Amino acid sequence: MAKSTRKKPAPEPEPELIAPPSRKARALFWAKRIGLGITAFYAALILLFAILPPPINIYQTQEAIRLGGIQKDWVGWDAIAPAMARSVVAAEDANFCLHWGFDMKAIRAALDEGRGRGASTLTQQVVKNVFLWHGRNWARKAAEAVLTAPVELVWTKRRILHVYLNTAEFGEGIFGVEAAAQHWFGVSAAELTPTQAARLAAVLPDPKTRNPAKPGPLVRRRTGQILSGAETIAADGRAACFED
Repeated sequence: MAKSTRKKPAPEPEPELIAPPSRKARALFWAKRIGLGITAFYAALILLFAILPPPINIYQTQEAIRLGGIQKDWVGWDAIAPAMARSVVAAEDANFCLHWGFDMKAIRAALDEGRGRGASTLTQQVVKNVFLWHGRNWARKAAEAVLTAPVELVWTKRRILHVYLNTAEFGEGIFGVEAAAQHWFGVSAAELTPTQAARLAAVLPDPKTRNPAKPGPLVRRRTGQILSGAETIAADGRAACFED
């Protein structure tokens, strides 16, 4: 009997066993996904608020719950007295038009003197007011530093100042220059005099205890300094980035 020349079929290879991802790999995968999600979320907000008014923020919500309500009224740039914009810049960030979000000279001076107040620019304060929470902790400061650069990149200087004027606290439960002007002086933000504007700017470091309508010696002294500073930045060009 002739032998069969037919070859036996080769055995099929055993399926390769793939080990499931380790706990570390899974954690890294989800950390990346969450990080990308957070980045996309804040990028969308930065683009959106470059045009639209930001809604109520975290701190305002907390104060509304604590106080049972807040005074808040958004107004356009042209509805704010020019003296108010100059006064806030003179009081809080005289080099606002010269830096890119961080005033390194002020930061170095604050570190040398062991103080924190005076180192934050208006851009950093806007980032805190609009996107973050209030509080002195490293997590918030780190998030503030990360978000400041893209806000400076996407928003104009005028937009940054406009948002600041509409979100800053000018008294307990009083947010924005329109609500402040009406509450303290009975006028609109467009009708503020240079002195009234300077008084409002003078309460910004401590708005819960300072009264711009009945100023004490500290607020009166600070008001005079702000009036002088506002005239100076108008004369030397440091107001050009938001007035031109």
